[in-house]
Amino acid sequence: MATWHEYLKAEGRPPKWPYPIRYGEEKEVETDVLVLGGGIAGCWAAISAARAGVRVAIMEKADIQRSGAGGPGCVHWCNVPKNPHSRVDPDEWAIREMEALGDYSNGIAIQIECRENYDTLLEMEQMGGKIRDTDDEFIGVEGRQDDTKFMICPRFSANNSIVAHKDWQKPGFNPPETRNNTVLHVWGSTFKPALKKECERLGVEMYERFMATCILNENGKPGGRAVGATGINTRTGEFLIIKAKAVILCTGGPSDMLWMMDTEHGGLSFSSRNNSSAGIDLAWRAGATLTMMEGSAPTTDGAGLGHKWYTGGGDACYENVPLVDANNKVLPAPTQGWADGGALFPANRDVVKRIREGIESGEYQLPIYGDFAGMKKEEANATWNLTLSEESTTKVMVKTMNECGFDISKDQIMNYTYMEFQGSEQFRNVRGSGVLVDWDLKSTLDGLFVAGTSMFFACDHTAHGLCASTGRYAGRKAAAYVKNIEAREPCREQIDKEKERVLAPVKRDSGIEWKELHFALNRVMQYYVGGYRSEHLFDLALEEIRQIEEYAVPQLYALDPHKLMRSLEDLSLIEHAKIAIQAMKERRLTARELNVQRLDYPDSDPEELKYYLLLRQEDGETKFERLPIRFWGNMKEEYEKHNPDYTGVYKPEN
Repeated sequence: MATWHEYLKAEGRPPKWPYPIRYGEEKEVETDVLVLGGGIAGCWAAISAARAGVRVAIMEKADIQRSGAGGPGCVHWCNVPKNPHSRVDPDEWAIREMEALGDYSNGIAIQIECRENYDTLLEMEQMGGKIRDTDDEFIGVEGRQDDTKFMICPRFSANNSIVAHKDWQKPGFNPPETRNNTVLHVWGSTFKPALKKECERLGVEMYERFMATCILNENGKPGGRAVGATGINTRTGEFLIIKAKAVILCTGGPSDMLWMMDTEHGGLSFSSRNNSSAGIDLAWRAGATLTMMEGSAPTTDGAGLGHKWYTGGGDACYENVPLVDANNKVLPAPTQGWADGGALFPANRDVVKRIREGIESGEYQLPIYGDFAGMKKEEANATWNLTLSEESTTKVMVKTMNECGFDISKDQIMNYTYMEFQGSEQFRNVRGSGVLVDWDLKSTLDGLFVAGTSMFFACDHTAHGLCASTGRYAGRKAAAYVKNIEAREPCREQIDKEKERVLAPVKRDSGIEWKELHFALNRVMQYYVGGYRSEHLFDLALEEIRQIEEYAVPQLYALDPHKLMRSLEDLSLIEHAKIAIQAMKERRLTARELNVQRLDYPDSDPEELKYYLLLRQEDGETKFERLPIRFWGNMKEEYEKHNPDYTGVYKPEN
């Protein structure tokens, strides 16, 4: 049969699982450094550690060549102030970037990114990744540097300009003379294949299709030194035990799926399954300290007039494609580029209003189109064949339309959105949550390092570059760590308990599937943990989650290893929800910077805002501490103190 549904209708049952089932079987491995997650951060961590001369293994739940947010590709590489066209000093830029992101940022990660991001890109080029226009496809495009063939991203906000421009909301708001030139276009689809190839060349052991389920502690209890991890094969169900001297957590950031799964409200789509809050869950159960768990933001920063595929308000292009109506009448231009702090800015509401009124009065005729033919030829070509064809959310669209004969020199593409997105306070995006780290990117748990968006406040517009540079950094720090310590045995009792927990859903013949569990959790978070919050609502939410754990989780049923993976992801989301709500309860105030509005604590205390709320578990109880903002000290001085032997770009032997 051609489709799953046709097979089900004809046979009355699902098709047979195509892989051998090995529930209960174990595989045991030993290494020096174990990397959890094979995305951009994980691959770089593994490569960096292997180059330092230690044994390395990666555990990744998908195929490393395509996994993670960077697997499909990316086109913007932010915070590269060391590139030859930059007009700013890396240390100066790190301070400006941190201040733009606000008090609750991560100065450690930002400093590492600004100091080492360019070196990381050059090493990427050594491995075969494409970081410049070597084929001369885009000569004449704004931002192309003919001497180096780098493609400078031409339009970023006033925050990213040497001189703030008064017309930043207008097309051309960031003229060449004001640009800091810290953002490069790259061919991101070439990166993951090159990273995997380099891992293979260095002898990194890669355990693909294995989902990490538990960080192993030396004594089997939270807080004991990290000495490895367990995993489950997402195709066969085989149980994996990897013993290691150190673990690097690179599983991605916390998931927005706490609030969003369905598509029935406001045009919301499924949140990416790349991130399932696994890192939060793994670190928490191991006893590491988390922070920023109370952070979230409403889903009100929608695309407005911007078609996400090709205009300034979306997450792919940041270049304006002219908008025309059905009669080829040019519409007012939407906002172009980034808003201050790197967040995408929706279309100017006055422009939205004018277009809406024009549609209602008959001035503009629907549908609305993106007019590539109305652009300068070189810019249209770069927008379509570089910016869109390399972005994860648009490259498939470009490929498909090219195969269908779409011609940017004469064809228009329909713009499916022309009204501003009306978000809801009850649908939230996670902001800032993650593992607390020091200047070695080491967590509070001995033996556990963290890189990429698994760290606190690392989910921002610079994510790809941040993941690459911090992964590379964490790899060399972990390698130095393991050279001076002895291996320790994990606790067999902890392994056995984890194996029993992981395999419980496949031992049942029927029950509740993961989607039902997920939907129930979403509803709890939407109803009780939205934009308006109070102690009473938090208590109701925790009680609802307690009931889910008591009545639904024991009935959780998985038909095959893939559904088992989804089930385990939802268990991680439940743990994340409980931690987040506890943090929200503890932060007893209204805090604009954290998007926290308490009905029972309406007044904000500016002084009270200025701390990080830390959480860890100890003897089954949640312990809270406070840490002052900017605890990392002087960013330039601390970086240099902790990296006296840093040599810059890696020089291969051959």
